Amino acid sequence: MTMKSIHHVCIQTEKYKESLDFYTNILEFKLISETPNFHTRDFNTWLELNGFMIELQTSKKGDKLGMWSSLNEGIVHMCFLVDDVRKEYDRIKNLGYNNFKVKNGEEIYKVENSYLVKIKAPEGTEIELRDIKGI
Repeated sequence: MTMKSIHHVCIQTEKYKESLDFYTNILEFKLISETPNFHTRDFNTWLELNGFMIELQTSKKGDKLGMWSSLNEGIVHMCFLVDDVRKEYDRIKNLGYNNFKVKNGEEIYKVENSYLVKIKAPEGTEIELRDIKGI
């Protein structure tokens, strides 16, 4: 495979309005398109931030999505590299969003050579913000 870049991830949600608000207002993704009644889904929406896309969609009519769990196989979280984790943490807190993962009593913690914070999106997706690119 010759990969040029990652095009998008797809996130399904039962909390569409809350998830859309989180990704656009808290994480500052731009709404590219919002399609209602898309192939038996209430919404299929495209969001973009610096060339990275999220396809945000509701479940198909009649389907009930399972709750997010870190015990599921597959992708457990997404990580975004930021310049300053503490600055982003403060910005998000100042917007009134407070659903952060706590580790050893801390919302911001050090792992190897960088600081990170994990935010829980309304649909359960875990978003990691890290300030130094590392392994």
